[in-house]
Amino acid sequence: MNLASVTHDLAFMTPELVIAVGAMLLVLMGAFVSKSAYRAITYLSVVVLLVAGFLGVQHAPDNAQVLFNGSYVVDAFGGFAKLIIALTAACAILLSADYLAERNLEKPEYPVLALLAVLGMYVMVSAHDLLAVYMGVELQSLALYVLAAYARDDRKSSEAGLKYFVLGALSSGILLYGVSLIYGFTGTINFGKLMTIAKDTSNVGLIFGMVFVLSGIAFKMSVAPFHMWTPDVYEGAPTPSTAFFATAPKMAAAILLGRFLFEAFGEVVSQWRDVVSIMAVLSMFVGAIFALQQTNMKRLLAYSSILNMGYAMVAIAAGPVYGPSALLLFTAIYAITSVGMFGVLLSMRDAKGKEITKISGYSGLSKQRPLLSLALTIMFFSITGIPPLLGFFGKFQIFIAAVDGGVMPLALILVIASVISAFYYLRVLKVVWFDEPSVEIVGGLATTKVTVTGVTLMIALLTPFIGLIYTASMAAGHFFK
Repeated sequence: MNLASVTHDLAFMTPELVIAVGAMLLVLMGAFVSKSAYRAITYLSVVVLLVAGFLGVQHAPDNAQVLFNGSYVVDAFGGFAKLIIALTAACAILLSADYLAERNLEKPEYPVLALLAVLGMYVMVSAHDLLAVYMGVELQSLALYVLAAYARDDRKSSEAGLKYFVLGALSSGILLYGVSLIYGFTGTINFGKLMTIAKDTSNVGLIFGMVFVLSGIAFKMSVAPFHMWTPDVYEGAPTPSTAFFATAPKMAAAILLGRFLFEAFGEVVSQWRDVVSIMAVLSMFVGAIFALQQTNMKRLLAYSSILNMGYAMVAIAAGPVYGPSALLLFTAIYAITSVGMFGVLLSMRDAKGKEITKISGYSGLSKQRPLLSLALTIMFFSITGIPPLLGFFGKFQIFIAAVDGGVMPLALILVIASVISAFYYLRVLKVVWFDEPSVEIVGGLATTKVTVTGVTLMIALLTPFIGLIYTASMAAGHFFK
């Protein structure tokens, strides 16, 4: 590549460059100023993410631009995803500001690590060969390992970080083994070339490699049977870190898996649809049934995450014609709703300032914090799929994609899993609205109130604009067709 070509390609990577330069500048700021600059660094990181998110949409061309000799692609599909990733990551960082300061953990490393994780996610959603996939996954993962164990003096946090690291290393090995198989049997790691080879020849080694790569990415999504780490890491990690895990990284991994299968194997859907369908069914039932047994809100939300990633797998199983827009719309709404639910969780503190994570601690919340109870109710109704809230349209679009894509049984299982999940969401709301208070619940933190209010208004008030959101997701997913 000559200098002119590199300059041309870098012009399309402005969002990634903004995050990378912003993270480096904030590292220097944290190194040379006092500890009191933590809050300024936190807010500046939010600004960096918002700028990068909107630049991601602005720099998304109508026609896909393949950069760096086919390693990277910039298109509306990735641009839409980058905007939602940036918005939800910014909300998660805001949730951390007061929480970490209250626990004397206010260090500039936290927002910087979050920025670097988002940079990895941006690479993931735009990766066009398997080397870029691995670079993005590892850049994201290395930052998330540290965030999981950020409260290093807390035994549960250290345990969560260790579990996440060990199982994450295993998943990276699986992914790399798949990459080596694909390269060994085809001589290429480029998605476009793999599409041609997969379409023209029947290569058993290529299919095995594809399944291994699929499995490695499925771990990042916490899709069953690769979900084992999720409940323990969600429970043990600091709650703002858990909020971060549950939103932007899940969307990035889902978009990456969709792009990998749609771009590299979109012409041979029959060779991977069964594997994806099995994972979807397992995730939906594991997430729905095991959540019924939970008494801890963070573990309940962990299984809810597994369930919702099962829905995302249904969208992927629908194929490259109907799946991309449904995947984008659903994961965007899920990520927004999830960050709001963790905002509510962070607002639950007793008179001593201790975080309330037991579901029984939510007893009588409506009598002490009626607005917070209303916000939680709206979010739970949305993620359950009750109209006319945003969550309904995300699930409905996946249902339609599954029917049109020829996987009607998955559509029916989606409905059954949604009915089961409604039970445990309603169980929590019963505790909130009808039980008598068991503990005194004090006011939430300032940044938490802002985030919860903003997410609740988005879920409740964006419904009239769902047509515009749907049109945007359709336009973003069109180039796979």
